Amino acid sequence: MGICIFHKKLGMIGTFKQWLGIEGVKVVLEIPEEAGAAGESLEGMVHLFSKHAQVVEFIRVVLIERYSRGRGKERLIDEYELGEATIQGPVEVPGGGEVTLPFSLPFQVVRSDAEEWGRQNLVFQGLTFLASRLRNVRSEYRVEAQAKVRGTVLDPFDKQVVTIRSGY
Repeated sequence: MGICIFHKKLGMIGTFKQWLGIEGVKVVLEIPEEAGAAGESLEGMVHLFSKHAQVVEFIRVVLIERYSRGRGKERLIDEYELGEATIQGPVEVPGGGEVTLPFSLPFQVVRSDAEEWGRQNLVFQGLTFLASRLRNVRSEYRVEAQAKVRGTVLDPFDKQVVTIRSGY
């Protein structure tokens, strides 16, 4: 009789773990380290792994710019979505298996007025570069993939840093 209660508790724990996404679908991004300039697209793959059979409703892939400027207490940080792609499902991920899905992520890098002014000629470009270094202006880019898994509360995700060519 004690064994039946033990198996029921394990079943409840397993259901709870599945609901939270523990031991569920794992998302792994495969992207190049460097992407083209603005107006191009980023090609990559999303790998889905799972210990148990799961169904992925869709996967959202997004390119994010983390724009920081200033120093110390005056430091400001903003994040901007530069592009988005959605891989529609449903996609069945077999237990102990892997599913690989390709994606193409179109994006557009937004340049400030100062950056546009700096693109006019080499002298302006040098002045813009110097001004951005003095203000400690920096843009960092990352790609994030988040999968919506049927029957779970917490969605699995992965993120990778990518370098975007400036296009000067």
